[in-house]
Amino acid sequence: MLARALAALLFMSGPALAAETVRLHAAGSLRAALTDVSVAFERASGNKIEATYGPSGVLKDEISGGAKAAVFASANMEHPAALAKAGRSSPVVLFARNRLCALARPGLAVTTGTLLDVMLDPAVKLATSTPKADPSGDYAFEMFRKAEALKAGARGTLEAKALQLTGAPSSAPAPRGRSAYGWHVAEGRADVFITYCTNALAAQKENAGQQIVALPETLAVGADYGLTVMNDAAPSAYRFALFILSREGQSLLARHGFAAPALPQ
Repeated sequence: MLARALAALLFMSGPALAAETVRLHAAGSLRAALTDVSVAFERASGNKIEATYGPSGVLKDEISGGAKAAVFASANMEHPAALAKAGRSSPVVLFARNRLCALARPGLAVTTGTLLDVMLDPAVKLATSTPKADPSGDYAFEMFRKAEALKAGARGTLEAKALQLTGAPSSAPAPRGRSAYGWHVAEGRADVFITYCTNALAAQKENAGQQIVALPETLAVGADYGLTVMNDAAPSAYRFALFILSREGQSLLARHGFAAPALPQ
């Protein structure tokens, strides 16, 4: 499937043109990784990347509403697939994988084995991103559904207590240059924040003492990231998509903690 999609993108990319600006809309969790990928692409191609980062669902709605975008890199497959189904973009390619972790405040007694009980504790402030607006929230609520099989009533309890602190257009923005997840935990608004492992790692680098807790296998949730190019995009947009899928692009994603499916196993 990946090889066929690559071949299709190559066919559609057309002949080389003068330097162009490629408008990228991408999930916020990709900011650090795709910034590095963009710099490498600009250096190699002479083109420029103009990036907008945010919750994938919000970005999809903006593109559907007419926002100028050439490449859309989503934290799920569904949002770019909706654009492709509507005839707005190319077939969707899986280009990265992520997974959920728990980011916990310093000093909180929590391990992988006790995570579910800690999340259910009424005294523990549990946070997620906003479902539908941000796939991270959807993945967290998928994890809550899995919890129901382990403990009756867990799903309802977790969904009811989860503070949806990020991902919505109305969410409070983190200070410039700060991880929103680490910021909320540091400010005491959350004791446990369910987010991508890549986000948790970035938050921990900014906030010494914050803990990253792996989900147990019974609660584990993976995240597939989808890439699509708008039908009216210039050839440089297809070349940027191909660069993301290239060995160099995939290696840069892997360096930021993503699983890179196009790299040789």
